[in-house]
Amino acid sequence: MDLSGDIIFYAIGGLAFLCIAGIGLAFTGDQNTEKATKRARQITSEDSGARRGVRNDPTAARKKQTAQMLKKLREQDETRRKSLVANDIQSKINQAGLEMSAQVFWIISVILAGVAGFLTWYSGADGPPMILGFEFKSRPLTIAAAVLAAGLGLPRWVLGFMTNARNKKLMNQFADGIDIIVRGVKSGLPLTECLRIIAKESPAPLGPEFKLLTDNLSMGMTTERALQQFYKRVPLPEVNFFVIVLSIQAKAGGNLSEALGNLSIVIRSRKMMREKIKALSAEAKASAGIIGVLPFAVAFMVYLTTPSYIMELFTSSGGHTVLFVGFCLYAIGITVMRKMINFDF
Repeated sequence: MDLSGDIIFYAIGGLAFLCIAGIGLAFTGDQNTEKATKRARQITSEDSGARRGVRNDPTAARKKQTAQMLKKLREQDETRRKSLVANDIQSKINQAGLEMSAQVFWIISVILAGVAGFLTWYSGADGPPMILGFEFKSRPLTIAAAVLAAGLGLPRWVLGFMTNARNKKLMNQFADGIDIIVRGVKSGLPLTECLRIIAKESPAPLGPEFKLLTDNLSMGMTTERALQQFYKRVPLPEVNFFVIVLSIQAKAGGNLSEALGNLSIVIRSRKMMREKIKALSAEAKASAGIIGVLPFAVAFMVYLTTPSYIMELFTSSGGHTVLFVGFCLYAIGITVMRKMINFDF
């Protein structure tokens, strides 16, 4: 009886505790819920007020408008640059600084192709040697490959090499030309007269390019159109900056000498950065050159000491396979090293 009484007593006490706890949680829960609701409404009102403040802030609206305008200008500049990209052979000839027509270029290409085809036919070459147990012999295809390489590949490669060399030389002279314009504008000379001074006094290739620019302006071409033709002949980032500055000044006005002075500083800074990159990568480029020449130097030294040992590579099918695999690995290595040490800026 005592045990059952104790159990009933503890049960009644536990139920009483649960009831009291439930009532307390009900009151406090409602209070906390009400407080949470008020806090959420307050945060929502503050957030909406902040949004209205941002929406009504003229500085934020101006920043947003400026960002949209800059994005639009970038898209327009990208479209303009793509439209001025030279795809025809005559434009590429002009970029190389050559005074010839496209017809003359194609005649030279045909002559080179004919000479290469004749030499291949006269030599009797009919294809590569046996490699990995496979042998492909076809004299017509060999002659066709030589004709294509000499007629299409070689002239375009020479044209690209001359264009890069000319653009590099013009890029080194361009900042000095802009400084001449800045000094002339500050002294009261008109822009066209400053351009004529550069055309007369600057060496090639900067002088002839500015002479073409002034000639186009003298014949009645608009400034924007003449500048576009200038950029088409010399597609460099520095020339693009120059064209943009003059185009904006022609449309909206402004202090031309200050704008061109800042442009000259930017171009010289880019040149200094380019030279610094060249100096920092000079050691890596020298190492890559030594590594690239080393296999040929070793092969030549082995040929001088033991010719019969090295000639196995050229007289047997197994040697041809080794040469083929070696040249493939060599080409892959040269490509990887070129990617590692070539910095575009």
